Amino acid sequence: MDIVGYALVLLGSVVFATAGLGVLKLPDVYTRISAISTAAGFGLMQVLVGVLLLLPGPENTVKAIVAIVLQLATSAIGGMALARAGYLTGSPLVAGTSPDQLAEDAETPQPRP
Repeated sequence: MDIVGYALVLLGSVVFATAGLGVLKLPDVYTRISAISTAAGFGLMQVLVGVLLLLPGPENTVKAIVAIVLQLATSAIGGMALARAGYLTGSPLVAGTSPDQLAEDAETPQPRP
């Protein structure tokens, strides 16, 4: 179990390092946000499961499950909110991005409540 735990912690760390590299190398804010939110969900889950294997116990299991569920729920929502905020403030898309569905939605008048 120790070997699997250490391997998961290492793999999660590699996911975070890859996301950090993506922040530096990816072409626009939207792909950078995607890299970070994916790493936040997937990488943290691997690290927490790895630590749980290294330090098993009922209290650590509950903490890990709660942390994983909350992280998976909030990283997706947070990533979408950041991407939408970037779009609404005029952050440019990479050339060739298709379709630009938000631009299509902005052209259609929305009914006011």
